[in-house]
Amino acid sequence: MRVIFAGTPEFARVALERLLAAGFTVPLVLTQPDRPAGRGMKLQASPVKQCALDHGIPVAQPRSLRLDGKYPEEAAAARDALLAAQADVMVVAAYGLILPQWTLDMPRLGCLNIHASLLPRWRGAAPIHRAIEAGDADTGVTIMQMDAGLDTGDMLLTERLAITADDTTATLHDRLAHLGGRMIVEALELAACGGLQPVPQPAEGVTYAHKIEKAESSIDWSQPASVIGQRIRAFDPFPGASTECSGETIKVWSYAIDSAKGNTDARKGLVLSANDTGVLVACGAGTALRLTTLQRAGGKRLPAADFLRGFDLQPGMVLGAPAA
Repeated sequence: MRVIFAGTPEFARVALERLLAAGFTVPLVLTQPDRPAGRGMKLQASPVKQCALDHGIPVAQPRSLRLDGKYPEEAAAARDALLAAQADVMVVAAYGLILPQWTLDMPRLGCLNIHASLLPRWRGAAPIHRAIEAGDADTGVTIMQMDAGLDTGDMLLTERLAITADDTTATLHDRLAHLGGRMIVEALELAACGGLQPVPQPAEGVTYAHKIEKAESSIDWSQPASVIGQRIRAFDPFPGASTECSGETIKVWSYAIDSAKGNTDARKGLVLSANDTGVLVACGAGTALRLTTLQRAGGKRLPAADFLRGFDLQPGMVLGAPAA
């Protein structure tokens, strides 16, 4: 079976590696254009492009696939490359471009998407982050037959995965990436013998995983400790949950829900104690959160004990409040 692969980040690279290891022929890879990154802001290839080049696979990087859009020449060149590839199917994983109808219709078996949620819950750009942020007990991967809607196509395979109390977006991402890689191989093997059974998504339970914005990173200490904790884990590694203290922005990377309740009348964000076990902060609903790994701007993630040796954080200070 000839498989065109469209994807960009690490999540997609894992799937591409699994397809190649399983023996599928990949005549063409589509991925996002190189982006500036790092301290020097030099152009960097996506993980999928790097993988394709390592395996000697041709790569196309159009800025759009819309023939009537802003970059029609790039879209037309991509269409020619897709036609020349003579693929049976296209596999899409976190590609980052909307596929127009001509793309969906081109391969004999259409386009299959690896989506990191149990559809129809968490359609959209950031399903892993939003599942953790919402406190979901589990998530999973759906292999979907793509249509013109936003993650609305028929489900072909689904598999559930538990979200642990310690999962961050980084750790859950890696487990889902490996699950997605295994499942897409299974899906293509079934497709080859006509064994896939499309199931329409239910109309109930639809939620949207909107793109993560940096502005969401600021901690609202009026929320209960459990909700703040979910956001800390959801925003690790990006954008990182943060709070203001003494005119500096501090990122919080790990925590513990304190068994002793905070003072219900305490100002939200009030530092109740600061010692080697962590920084205890009053939160909403009479709860308290013990911050155990913190980071100053430009610094490294540090355990609370090490962080406090370099930052004067004292009981009575209020996090999130502007400097006096």
